[in-house]
Formats: sequence, structure tokens, C-alpha cells
Amino acid sequence: MSYDQPPPPPPPGYGAAPQPPFGGQPAGTSQKAIWSLVTGILGLLCCSPLGIVAILLSRSAKEEIRSTGKSGDGLATAGLVTGIIALVLMVVSIILIATGAFEFNFETS
Repeated sequence: MSYDQPPPPPPPGYGAAPQPPFGGQPAGTSQKAIWSLVTGILGLLCCSPLGIVAILLSRSAKEEIRSTGKSGDGLATAGLVTGIIALVLMVVSIILIATGAFEFNFETS
């Protein structure tokens, strides 16, 4: 074994990022999935009817992800879950207000 020769070069493409197929674009993350999570969180924080939007967007995002191969399935699932929780909280609050268990008192003393 001779120590005065340089090591062989690395194989082609070593360390390089994989390229998309010819003519194709990188898949990326589904924008609908991102917005479903955003509207689900906003539905939890302030206005529960946004939960409906989150549920619809997450369903649409899951179909888009299946057909295009984009990423974001976890975001769509999280948007669906937060949208459902927001709707459940809205229904519970409507029931509590309707039965009188929770009322607003705007009088100042």
C-alpha cells in the first residue's frame, strides 16, 4: 500500500441534494394544510365558527396531498382536530348560554 497517492474522488452526486424529476417542481408543503391549522388555532382562540373553515380546508388539503404528493398531511390533521375542538367548544358555550348556566352581566356598580 502506497501512502503517497491521493485518495480516489467521491462518487458522482455525493453530498448533493436530490434533484426533482425532469420538468418537475419540488413538491413543497400544501398551503391549504397550513391555512387549516391557522384557522383551527384562531377558532380555538377567538371565534369558534372558524372551526368550520379549518375542517373544510383540512379535508381539501388531504385530497390535494394525495393527488399531488405534497407534504403537510400532519398539518392538515392538526387543522382538522383543532377545528373539531373549536366547534365542540362553540356548541357547549351555546348550550350553557341557552340554559342560563352562563350569563353576561353588563351592569356596573
